[in-house]
Amino acid sequence: MIAIGNFFFKYRNNLFIVLYLLLFLPSPQLFSPERFGPDYYLYPVILGLLITFSGEIIRGITIGLAYIIRGGRDKKVYAEQLVTEGIFRHCRNPLYVGNILMLLGVGVLANSLIYVGIVMPAFLFIYQAIVLAEENFLRNKFGAQFDAYCSRVSRWLINPAGISETLSGMRFNYKRWLLKEYNTLLVWLIGIVAILIFRYPQIVPQPDSRIVVFAVIVLILGALYAYVRYLKKSGKMTDSMA
Repeated sequence: MIAIGNFFFKYRNNLFIVLYLLLFLPSPQLFSPERFGPDYYLYPVILGLLITFSGEIIRGITIGLAYIIRGGRDKKVYAEQLVTEGIFRHCRNPLYVGNILMLLGVGVLANSLIYVGIVMPAFLFIYQAIVLAEENFLRNKFGAQFDAYCSRVSRWLINPAGISETLSGMRFNYKRWLLKEYNTLLVWLIGIVAILIFRYPQIVPQPDSRIVVFAVIVLILGALYAYVRYLKKSGKMTDSMA
């Protein structure tokens, strides 16, 4: 499993592209008009948005409170220090939990039985392998310190006990969240908009208007993305708390 995890860690950026493309794979519906009536689409839309936005909220809070190097080094697992503050006090892998919820949410939003029933279990297997590879690295580097951390903090479940104290005791760095997350936000939001507009004709009833609406929203998101990228590259926005 560790070897499998190291392999997928190396190519995990490409993995997310594949996972997003699979959202548009033809599939039986989770919620059908035969079972849920003419307003069936409200179920996947509301439930999917709640799940996927909860995932981004978890990611955002985690990044804003205590950032961890997520990309490794040279496409290999790497850590300069063992991060145990912020949301990492309550879960060892809150960013991954956020990712899982974000993808599960868009799968529900797409109303795809194949995505939720087949793609997501495969994704969970891959993530489990990646986490085991990361834990192997951390255990070899930090030894007893990492073992003690594992003994008190769950790998996947977020323990809500004391979380209000964690949130009140740290300052949320919104600039860091924005600068670290803007690439993910762009792809995620465009995917959500595409599903809403093209999967559910009830939302934009006029066929000729769908492409126009989609194009306008993508242009707006693209402009915001370009602005944040400009601020980052020009040094006019940094993640410094000063």
